[in-house]
Amino acid sequence: MAAPDFRKRVLRVIFVSLLLDLISFTFILPLFPKLLEFYRNLDAESGNTNTVLNQVLRGLNTYKNSFARPINDRYDIVLLGGALGSLFSLCQAIASPIIGTLSDTYGRRTALMWSMVGNILSVALWVAATDFRTFLASRVVGGLSEGNVQLALAIATDISDEKQRGSTMALVGVCFSIAFTFGPALGAYLANITTVAANPFATAAAFSLFLIVTETLYLYFSLPETHVSSSSSKPTDSTPTTNGHAKSAANIKSPRTPTTKEQPHRTNSHFLLNFTHFAFILFFSGIEFSLPFLTYNLFQYDSRRNGSLLGFIGLIASLLQGSLVRRLPPLLNVRIGVLSCCVAFFLLSQITSRAGLYAAATGLAVTSSTVVTGLTSLSSLEAGQEERGGKLGNHRSWGQVGRALGPLVFCSLYWWTGRDLAYRIGGAGMIGVAGIVWGFLRQPKIVEGKTEKAA
Repeated sequence: MAAPDFRKRVLRVIFVSLLLDLISFTFILPLFPKLLEFYRNLDAESGNTNTVLNQVLRGLNTYKNSFARPINDRYDIVLLGGALGSLFSLCQAIASPIIGTLSDTYGRRTALMWSMVGNILSVALWVAATDFRTFLASRVVGGLSEGNVQLALAIATDISDEKQRGSTMALVGVCFSIAFTFGPALGAYLANITTVAANPFATAAAFSLFLIVTETLYLYFSLPETHVSSSSSKPTDSTPTTNGHAKSAANIKSPRTPTTKEQPHRTNSHFLLNFTHFAFILFFSGIEFSLPFLTYNLFQYDSRRNGSLLGFIGLIASLLQGSLVRRLPPLLNVRIGVLSCCVAFFLLSQITSRAGLYAAATGLAVTSSTVVTGLTSLSSLEAGQEERGGKLGNHRSWGQVGRALGPLVFCSLYWWTGRDLAYRIGGAGMIGVAGIVWGFLRQPKIVEGKTEKAA
């Protein structure tokens, strides 16, 4: 277990850096429609019908035209945004296990700094993206290099004992909620400031790059190594030496540190936790992605009103994570969140008023603040010190596969069956996830205050 002062210092570095990273990441979310419209209009003006963007749009239209129900051309850009989101998630699914394993072998700090190099390259490509091909490259590079979240979770796990694990993971969740509350609004504001005619979004991209570079420098000078890698028995020379940071890894003492030959006692298998994560994200990402369709169809919401709705969800989630979630056992958080998501699905299948919409949004906020945080905590509790980065990377990878498939599967249901039946099917699927959570997952004994031997 880490010394209290050391743990507090590292948590502060994680919180600040992750907040900078996620705010930068969320800049682009509300810009996708206008950004993709810009590239589509650019191709139309050029007269070239064989560009990468036109080829992608033709493929999406072929898919769209396969539906029995007509789909308005207004959704072409939304479908393209969803396809790019799926591509980004698939890239993360490929890279997450590799980044996690590298962090086990060479240390968290080393892996994180290389991840930041990739992030800088990704955002720099966005700044220079005067055509869709360059923008697409920036998304691929970003997906393959984005390891900040999983490495922040691994670092938080390194410096927390089993009883502290849930509250530490909730702190990471607070960063998500704050970023998703304020980041999209800031990105939308910056997108209205044009500094480069060839790329109207260069101002937002440049400020995003500034945040990423600031985060990288902050991590380089402030983050100590928290994991004694398997390739070394002591901290690397690159670990900062200011304020005694060179001795930081030695400050982490565990009453029982598993060796490479010794596996920790497991209450839940990693396969079960990973599959639960995949199944949950598969359905939850579908409801997230389809929400703008529903609000447009029912209430004619524009981007501003959808932004207010997402801000409401983020605010409620951050308040819950900062107060209640951090105090509850991880499994209880997962159970509460999954049941809340079931209620949200069935509400969205029936609502006819804005009051009903915000009631469902409250359920989604509860879900956002609990399930992923709880499942990640459970996964970290089942991993030994020498395998933790890889196990958390695999856990995140399963979730990213679900996030890549969820929007495609659920939107297909939405257009094939209609809103009511689609959300009922989604709710039934989430009841299946609840069955796994309630019937098969168990709270690790050590979190309940017992010793590992008693488990």
